[in-house]
Amino acid sequence: MSDTILTMKLLKGEYGVCKLDSDSKIPSWSTKGDFFNITKTNDELSLVCDATFVPEGVVCEKDWKVLKILGPLDFALVGILSSISTVLAENGISIFAISTYDTDYILVKEKNLEKTITCLREANYEIF
Repeated sequence: MSDTILTMKLLKGEYGVCKLDSDSKIPSWSTKGDFFNITKTNDELSLVCDATFVPEGVVCEKDWKVLKILGPLDFALVGILSSISTVLAENGISIFAISTYDTDYILVKEKNLEKTITCLREANYEIF
């Protein structure tokens, strides 16, 4: 029996986390590429998208890499993000997490990617 906790896949590309005014329309550049996330609140329109499409002048923090937890994950599962974020927090690695109906995504800064993968593998996560 395997000791692997979960399997994760590193998505290709570099991503940006962008902030627009809450009354902004969703820009077409934000939905290009294979992975994007849009969240609107009363305070902001937050976009996670392929960094290559983000125009100059947009408030955006770039250089994020995305790890996808392979799923689908059942809603009854408890502690998935907690266990991953604990491993990374104990190693000084900040994350940005996104959850969807089927799974969770962990974003880490590119400069921390190698350390992230090493720490998660040492904690019995499989990453490819």
